[in-house]
Order: sequence, then C-alpha cells, then structure tokens
Amino acid sequence: MEVVIGSAAQVARWAADAVEALLRARPDAVLGLATGSSPLALYDELARRHAEAGLSFARARAFLLDEYVGLSPEHPERYRAVIERELASRVDFAEGAVHAPDGGAADIAAACAAYEAAIREAGGVDLQILGIGTDGHLAFNEPGSSLASRTRIKTLTEQTRQDNARFFDGDADAVPRHVLTQGLGTIMEARHLVLLATGRAKAEAVHRMVEGGVSAMWPASVLQLHPHVTVLLDDAAASRLQLADHFRQTWAHKPAWQGL
Repeated sequence: MEVVIGSAAQVARWAADAVEALLRARPDAVLGLATGSSPLALYDELARRHAEAGLSFARARAFLLDEYVGLSPEHPERYRAVIERELASRVDFAEGAVHAPDGGAADIAAACAAYEAAIREAGGVDLQILGIGTDGHLAFNEPGSSLASRTRIKTLTEQTRQDNARFFDGDADAVPRHVLTQGLGTIMEARHLVLLATGRAKAEAVHRMVEGGVSAMWPASVLQLHPHVTVLLDDAAASRLQLADHFRQTWAHKPAWQGL
C-alpha cells in the first residue's frame, strides 16, 4: 500500500495522473468509478484534461461501485445519474460504455449475478477509484461485511444514511435503506486501486485502514492485502497516521520512473 499525502488539489491531480497514464497507454482500459464527495475534484480534473489536452475515454468502459435500491430512474441522486452529470456527459465515453448495478431490478439476486458477469466479460477492472466512509466502509460494504463478498444487496447503517443526507436536502429519512454494491472480493480483483480521502472526518477511518489490523469491522482495511493500492490523502485525512512523516519522506524520494 502506497500512501501519498498532499493538498486536496494535489490528491485530485495525482489521481487524474494515474487515470490519464492508463488511458494514454491503453485507450480501451476498464475503469471503476465511485460516487460521493471524494472523487468530485478528480472528475473535474479529468473533464478539464479531456477538454484542454485531448484525454479521450472513447474506447474505455466503466463500472460503478454501487447503486441505491428503489430510486426512480429520474431521481438526481441515483448513482447512474450522478456519474452521468459529474463525468460521463463531460467526456467522450461511447454510448453504453458506462455500467451500473440495476437498483430497480425485479430480481435483485439475478441483477447482482449479471453485474459480476459483465465485469468478468469486460476483462476485469484495470483501475478502480475508491472513497472511504467515516466508519471505514468501502463502496457500500458496511462494517461486518465479508472480506470475500461479491456484488449483492446491503442495508445501510444509520451513520451512512446520516452522512449521505447532504445529498438529499439534509433529510436522512429520504436516503434509501438498501443498496446494491460490489463486494469486497469483487473490488479486490481490480488491478490497481486508487483511494482518495480528504478532510478530518475521514482521519480515523484512514488510520484504521492503513495502520490497523485487517478486520471486517473496518472493511477498507482489506486493501492491505492488495498488491497495488494507492492511497491519496490531504493533511487533514492523514492527521491520525502514526507513520505520516515516513509516508511523506517516501514520496519525496520516490524514483520518478515508478509512477503511482
């Protein structure tokens, strides 16, 4: 696990650098996209690079981490709509290239199995963007989730519903109770995981993820077992890390040829 600490603006640029390097080398790469607040600055930076530097997504495909269950297709906070608004409509993804779990499916179990199959048929995810919840959840794998879990329905904790109320005009009761989410086992099959976290509210979860034991009570800690994880933090999110100075020194002296 590589931990890189800088400003919030640097976090977005570093993540964009990783995406751009992949797409320049492999234009048909498969991306994993996250929603929430953490990746928004990254998506702004990718849209800017598309408009100003010709970064193309035309041959790429993408899979979302999760989706609410029961929101109407027209709801602005449906994650497929969020990704369309924040990224897909601002770059040149081909029609049908961005996929999401079907939160409105009549047969939820079949929809989850089909989503797993679609990821496999695409060859797997090359680079997965991630955020982290204040309770350490990854995608919507809440505390207690199996570290080997696959795409499935989950019930949100009240903490997560409170955290997400900001997207529903501050009304936690409007946040759906159920979601479809890629499992931890599914996420761990992506070839490169890039996690972004900013703000002091994420500091404890980041500490547990990076420096704690691997535990289902802090689902993001499973990333310690992945061979290629990049954790991008601002100073506030890194404020609980005991090894923060070491991580800064390591980054400052990293050979340029290694990249992220």
